[in-house]
Amino acid sequence: MDKIIKQNLPIVREEVSREEAKRRILQINEPFKLEILDSIKTEPITLYHIGEPGSENSWWDLCAGPHVESTGELPKKAIQLQSIAGAYWRGDEKREMLSRIYATAWNTVDELKAYKKMMEEAKKRDHRLLGKQQNLFSIQEDAGGGLVFWHPKGSVVRNEIENFWKQTHKENGYDLVYTPHVANLELWKTSGHYDFYKEGMFDQMDVEGDMFQIKPMNCPFHCLMYKDGIKSYRDLPIRWGELGTVYRYEKSGTLHGLMRVRGFTQDDAHIFCLPSQLEDEIVGVLDLTETILSKFGFDNYEVMLSTQPEKSVGGVEIWEKSTNALEGALKRKGWDYEIDEGGGAFYGPKIDLKIKDAIGRTWQCSTIQCDFNLPERFELQYKSDEGDMKQPIMVHRAIFGSIERFFGILVENCAGEFPLWLAPVQIRLLPVADEFNDYCYELKKIFDNAGIRCEVDPGRERLGKMVRTAEKEKIPLLGVVGGDEQAKNGVTIRSRKLGDLGLFGAEELAELVKRAIGDAVEMEAVGEKKEKNPDQNAEI
Repeated sequence: MDKIIKQNLPIVREEVSREEAKRRILQINEPFKLEILDSIKTEPITLYHIGEPGSENSWWDLCAGPHVESTGELPKKAIQLQSIAGAYWRGDEKREMLSRIYATAWNTVDELKAYKKMMEEAKKRDHRLLGKQQNLFSIQEDAGGGLVFWHPKGSVVRNEIENFWKQTHKENGYDLVYTPHVANLELWKTSGHYDFYKEGMFDQMDVEGDMFQIKPMNCPFHCLMYKDGIKSYRDLPIRWGELGTVYRYEKSGTLHGLMRVRGFTQDDAHIFCLPSQLEDEIVGVLDLTETILSKFGFDNYEVMLSTQPEKSVGGVEIWEKSTNALEGALKRKGWDYEIDEGGGAFYGPKIDLKIKDAIGRTWQCSTIQCDFNLPERFELQYKSDEGDMKQPIMVHRAIFGSIERFFGILVENCAGEFPLWLAPVQIRLLPVADEFNDYCYELKKIFDNAGIRCEVDPGRERLGKMVRTAEKEKIPLLGVVGGDEQAKNGVTIRSRKLGDLGLFGAEELAELVKRAIGDAVEMEAVGEKKEKNPDQNAEI
């Protein structure tokens, strides 16, 4: 790289016909470039040369550009080669294995340093590493890649996430539904998924002569439910939410922890509404999105509004009204947003929302999409106030995207240190000697009855070792139990985030912790401060 930059080679753009590009690729015998050429649907074909075309040191490739004028403009010290790894061509394990070179380039040295620092922090926060360390989940290769096994502690956190999601949706006028995991292939032909999404679906199975398909989406099921009975304009809006597990065929080379899997649970919901109701419904979705994401500490968003692409279904009028409704909802929220002209789905405009995590990375998360396609394909109708039958607007929306991916983002955002309300174990009791074990289990009953997740350490180690083990497991609250605590029917509390909090009565502590969990906050330093007990003879 240094040599190429020092040579200050010109970077030259050239436009050629598809036939000429193909001829040149065949001439240098690079078959993979032919596949890339076939995937380019626009004209003309552009090539970029490094060095004067035809010169001895010249090299060219297919590229849309643009680029700097010459290699000498590249900041040498802000470029870094990172690693080399094997990779299947286009992520397909049935294709050739190639060598992939990883590199990063920035405008300034300071930007490169900031990136390297962020990557070092990201490595410490890797959800795959933390998931194993904290025994949250696993991918069992004997069962197949991309399939998640939720261990007991991970299941506790997932259950809390799902319970909050369900309760919040009920409070916001949603009905929760369940649908099957498979359906007759004809359903997916009606919806269009079989035609447009076949490569992302698993193979079908023969059931008594009929072909059945494991579901890659939930939406066609909700369309069938809508058709189950005549709907009036008075019935709308209808809001249905489902934590529906779907299955999509992903090539093994693309799988990545919880971020890219083959089986995952979408926090899916569909709204069927009148055109006049659309903007209010979108505002409601944005409010709900803000309520849910902020609960988990995400309140910094990047928002994109994507408009009608060249190829689309639905008339100009409905696209304009729907796009105006989405934009009107964003303005009512007072959110900053950018417009991606022509970036909408073929079936309707959409709003995409990215969240920013603790180390500044952005993650695609929530999406809100208008759909003019499925209501037409499934012939969805409602009886209007004038007595004729009209087509409702269908809104797809997901807030987490998927439970699995959001869980991975959450683990990395908090570096495995879950807030008190989410922690798999909220308090661990540490007996300073075996004689206090029975009292610890009496305390555990009090906490269990208060809905607090409590464990008792077996007490086989010295106190200092028990504390270090619990801190390594990132348990929010530690309760030290010795003679003084038993005599006062209390427990001395140490918070992972707030330090030593002092001695609390058992019932008082249970009430305070319960309140902190309900408010999704950490324990505050209240209670009787005390010196370390004489029988706590190890440093905490």
